[in-house]
Amino acid sequence: RLTGQQQEINNLIQRKIAVDEENARLKNEFGNLNQKFKDKSQELNTEECAQKKEEQNRLVIKNLEEENKGLNTCCADLLNDLEKLRKQEAQWKTEKSGTDARIKNLETDLAEAREQMKELRSICSNLSSQVAVKQEELSQKDCDVTRAK
Repeated sequence: RLTGQQQEINNLIQRKIAVDEENARLKNEFGNLNQKFKDKSQELNTEECAQKKEEQNRLVIKNLEEENKGLNTCCADLLNDLEKLRKQEAQWKTEKSGTDARIKNLETDLAEAREQMKELRSICSNLSSQVAVKQEELSQKDCDVTRAK
């Protein structure tokens, strides 16, 4: 009976040793798996951060592209306005050139008119003198006629 119990104890000790070995192997495997989990978790966090940064970069790029479109539209509008203003400036220069020529012609006409006015005043003055002389003669003749009567 004692031998049987001794045998049973030996068997239990061997089982305990096997279980301890299995437990150590499982602990070691658990440690390895736990380390792999930590590594994968860190890798996943790194990937998530990279994905978040990539998404943020995409949003920034999208916003910049939209802003660029707006600026391009604004630029095109400004260029159109500039072209209109240049055409208007060219038109105004043409009109100014025509107006300047017209003013020059009017100034020439005015100078000629002034010259004619001087001549007409001179003629008028001469005619006034002649009229005064004629009136004097007429007055003299009236006196003569009156005396003759």
